Amino acid sequence: MPRSRIAGIGKYLPPHTVTNQDLTQYMDTSDEWIQERTGIKERHYAHRTEETTTTMAVEAARIAIERAGTTAQEIDFIVFATLSPDYYFPGCGVLLQRAMGMREIGALDVRNQCSGFLYALSVADQFIKTGMYKNVLVVGSEKHSFGLDFSTRGRNISVIFGDGAGAVVLQAAEDRGILSTHLHSDGGSAEILAMYNPGTHANHWTDTGYATFDEAPIGEMFMSHAMIDQAQNFPYMDGQAVFKKAVVKFPEVIMEALKANGYQPSDLKMLIPHQANLRISQFVQQKLQLRDDQVYNNIQHYGNTTAASVPIALCEAWEKGRIQDGDLVCLAAFGSGFTWASALLTW
Repeated sequence: MPRSRIAGIGKYLPPHTVTNQDLTQYMDTSDEWIQERTGIKERHYAHRTEETTTTMAVEAARIAIERAGTTAQEIDFIVFATLSPDYYFPGCGVLLQRAMGMREIGALDVRNQCSGFLYALSVADQFIKTGMYKNVLVVGSEKHSFGLDFSTRGRNISVIFGDGAGAVVLQAAEDRGILSTHLHSDGGSAEILAMYNPGTHANHWTDTGYATFDEAPIGEMFMSHAMIDQAQNFPYMDGQAVFKKAVVKFPEVIMEALKANGYQPSDLKMLIPHQANLRISQFVQQKLQLRDDQVYNNIQHYGNTTAASVPIALCEAWEKGRIQDGDLVCLAAFGSGFTWASALLTW
């Protein structure tokens, strides 16, 4: 059975850069406060009306397709990972297919948040290995900036996230490629990192608290003025709880991938962790006893771009010459759900 190799990779970051100092105009924060907790110095924001999750994905995909030596017409399947789609439905996969003038191919949307790209990569890997498709486009793209609470109330979350997109084209290869992927989830603490509204859950926020389905008017279950007034339409995160779980599962899933293929951390040329928090990446690096040159971080300049962060970082590391043909590379992510995943590959 052939392996799936990354034949082409691309990234896109919106030109508008927002520094920590810029954010002090909207909330009680400081550059020192943000850097101390996250390591982030700046992030990129998409244009509010002219750029979308899909348009950014198109830019990254065009580069990946060209570098793979193929064309949009030769793409057989799309796997699109995002938590910030253009529409509640339909998903971004079909919008990407339309925007790029592709054939009437299948388009699958993956909603695994920060782990989304690795879940998408694993799905695409199966299609390539079985011979069902020859060219699979895998995308991670996010436009967070349009849906964050830019006030002191929301600063713990809003200072973290940025916008951007990354994409790869998978093709079959005999001598290199993805060695294995490892996917996990634990929904026991799903509400610790979540965006509750709009949604179809059976509880409804009112001025006096949560009402049952029977008490709330049917028309106000999905979205209401009360939800907006109580800031229930923004993401929620218990940062400390997420950190404690991430620093356990990140090293576990990386070691799982290494052990499954007979390797140890010292064999890695490069670890590309999901760019959730620089402190998490540093903890994982210390836990696995990796050198600085074995771990690639760029959250300082882009913030957390969730599903886009792994392909953006992988692309940037490759463009800078930090990854060469034949290198052993591990990709890993942890995020909402909780979900976590890893992929080990030879470049």
